Amino acid sequence: MMTSLPIVAGRFCARSACAALFALLLALPGSAAQAQRDSAAASPVEEFSQQLDAFQKSVPDLNRSIQESARTIDGMADVEKARAEIDKLRELVSTLLGAVSDNGPVSQLGVKALDHVRDKLRTLTQETRFKPEERQFLIDQWHKLQVETENATKELDDARAQFAGLLQTLQQNEDFIGELLEIRQAEKALEVIRSLTRDIRDASTQLNKLIGGIKPPGV
Repeated sequence: MMTSLPIVAGRFCARSACAALFALLLALPGSAAQAQRDSAAASPVEEFSQQLDAFQKSVPDLNRSIQESARTIDGMADVEKARAEIDKLRELVSTLLGAVSDNGPVSQLGVKALDHVRDKLRTLTQETRFKPEERQFLIDQWHKLQVETENATKELDDARAQFAGLLQTLQQNEDFIGELLEIRQAEKALEVIRSLTRDIRDASTQLNKLIGGIKPPGV
């Protein structure tokens, strides 16, 4: 019987130490139990104050969204704005068409480049500053450039003519393009309406929480 007494005493001390440690953990401010008690201790007035702050912060954004939506919808029905956009497109097409027309500056680029190459070849045939083999080398290089420039000029002329035709088609369909622009504007207005609906629904959710905090607990 005397030999079992230290063992019993040891077990008692171990249980006491565990209990003391558990009580210490519960008393720590950072423990999960303490955090749960702190959360449960929030009063209805504090919860209402938090909901009120959240709603007040969202009001300026909602007001800005409403104002921007109104401006977008008003702009959709602005005939002058649509007409100005058509005029801008017409001016752009006209400028491009003038540049790529048969007598426009683009059509003259290849001609000028070829004239320069041909002038160099004529000059080299009469050049006396170089040795015969040097002059022949330069003439061969310029001949090669002449062929490549002629091919590039033809490609440029084909591209210019095709682009000019497309621009003319665009001019001929000006009224239809105007309708397409109005459709695009109406699609933007539709997206604005949907976005504003989402913003208002979000604000309604916050407002419902705020109203729920006005009532006394249990009501």
